[in-house]
Amino acid sequence: MKLPQPVQAYFDAEKNNDDKALVLAFSSEGEVNDEGQTYTGRQAIGDWWRAIKAQLDYTVELGKAPEAGEVIKVHGTVSGNFKGSPVSRTFSFRLLGYQIRSLAITE
Repeated sequence: MKLPQPVQAYFDAEKNNDDKALVLAFSSEGEVNDEGQTYTGRQAIGDWWRAIKAQLDYTVELGKAPEAGEVIKVHGTVSGNFKGSPVSRTFSFRLLGYQIRSLAITE
């Protein structure tokens, strides 16, 4: 599956449990919206990711090819230590140059 470089960097970091690379995929004022909460800035994004990774011990398996456009939508299956696992999620990215400006994770 061919993904834009910043999106591929996010999923590579996710797969490799590399919090530093994951955070650097975002612009300095990047945002993540997950389960109704918004995390702004690299520090908050790193804190969010480390907390959910430790709590849920999850993995992401990418599904069908991404939907291109202003918003890049990547579909995947998230499996882990949580009720209802596995679940389908959509990762909606907005880019700013070669970095992620925002990510929304939805059902």
